[in-house]
Amino acid sequence: MKTLLEIEGVSKIFGSVIANEDISLSIKEGEILALLGENGAGKSTLVKAVFGLVKPDSGSIKIDGEVMESGDTAAAIAQGVGMVHQHFQLVPVMSVTENLILGDEPKKFGVVSMKRARSEVLKLSKHFSLEVNPDAKIEDLPVGMAQRVEILKALRREVKLLILDEPTAVLTPQETDELLEVLRKLAKRGVGILFITHKLREVMAVADRIAVLRGGRLVGTTTPKDSDESKLAQMMVGRDVVLSVAKSPAKPEQVLLAVKNLRVNDDRKIEAVKDLSLEVRSGEILGVAGVEGNGQRELVEAICSMRSRLSGEVFVKGKSVPNMNPRAAHLSGVSHIPEDREKHGLVNSYSIADNLVLNRFNEVPFSRGWIRDLEKVAQNGSELVDRFDIRATSASVSAASLSGGNKQKVVVARELSQQLDVVVASQPTRGVDVGSIEFIHKQLIAARDSGSAVLLVSAELDEILSLADRIAVISDGKIVATFSSAEADRNTIGRLMAGLSA
Repeated sequence: MKTLLEIEGVSKIFGSVIANEDISLSIKEGEILALLGENGAGKSTLVKAVFGLVKPDSGSIKIDGEVMESGDTAAAIAQGVGMVHQHFQLVPVMSVTENLILGDEPKKFGVVSMKRARSEVLKLSKHFSLEVNPDAKIEDLPVGMAQRVEILKALRREVKLLILDEPTAVLTPQETDELLEVLRKLAKRGVGILFITHKLREVMAVADRIAVLRGGRLVGTTTPKDSDESKLAQMMVGRDVVLSVAKSPAKPEQVLLAVKNLRVNDDRKIEAVKDLSLEVRSGEILGVAGVEGNGQRELVEAICSMRSRLSGEVFVKGKSVPNMNPRAAHLSGVSHIPEDREKHGLVNSYSIADNLVLNRFNEVPFSRGWIRDLEKVAQNGSELVDRFDIRATSASVSAASLSGGNKQKVVVARELSQQLDVVVASQPTRGVDVGSIEFIHKQLIAARDSGSAVLLVSAELDEILSLADRIAVISDGKIVATFSSAEADRNTIGRLMAGLSA
């Protein structure tokens, strides 16, 4: 097989930060290369250089033997490079079809043919087993569906090299398996694939070779047959990582969170949560397992008073939480780790310190009357940066300067440092590396052990099975079964998630 991609001695520095240092890699036709590394290791910078979004300070990149014009995305696309970005490159107010054809519209008699475009989208999505509603607006789609659109957008063009930056971060286990099968089929057709992920199971399942970055440098390459998940994690982090969750048996006590007969609409005014009831006790983690788009987002937002409830009530320590009042939910004792940290978790232009007091900026000790105590805000920021291992030069830098995993740590630090009665954690480890996952899991268990009631909503079934003391399976907006962790069976839960009988 001939070499498709050659990266030779690529370096890139942003100010005082070395993002990439003298990296050399290659990919052959039909080869899947997994690129691993912690958040901030330089993975995204490297693939952006290959796609022409970043201009390297030194080194060269060749596609099919031809030197690529650095910093030129159009040239990269012309040479057959496609990319699925970690953060969606979609227009929220446009439909799925409009997003997929944007910049390359099919025309009939010189006029854009939406009928032809729609038919093309249906054919494409069916061909790759990534079915989406071609008429839905992006802003109305769950995160998992929007990711499907992003993937299809890249696959629509004939590509020699396909770059995927965390493409499964928002997919369910079933969707992930389908995508991995798509990658295998593409590789058999001769497409080279550069695949960034934090999920080691995926790497072992689909990669031909594995390259590991740490601190902007290439620290080694290996293959699945010559390694295992523990060795890969050690290469990424530079130390041994505990991949299994260590926790003592739960000691549940009184009910702290009660949801009774809840009914909630989605953004399309269609009922997404249907007469749902559940309870979470002090000292336990209740995991909600389900295929994304079955009411999880609406359930979480209704509990946290971010979405209007059609009927039903939410109680914290026996007291009703007001409808559509996030501030009141916080004051009732609810911490919320949202599924979308960029949209609902952070203000990127604010400092880390300010983000760490977003829901307490007007409370003592951070404010006295109308006057903020900036010294206390800064002190709190410094303490939490150290305590929650947020990798930043100081708490005064903007949240926008952080990697994805460190942004998530800021959200987790803000919500869990308050020690409130109820913790609602929605996709708490989405898009973060193994070291950060280990840390966040420990924090959730610590919250449980301190007496909080933890509601964990995750598309990662492995995460649910590892962390939860009880598991509730949600399908079509209803809780269809509840298991203790001792009686939980992966296959049974998988069938129930898919809407089948156990």
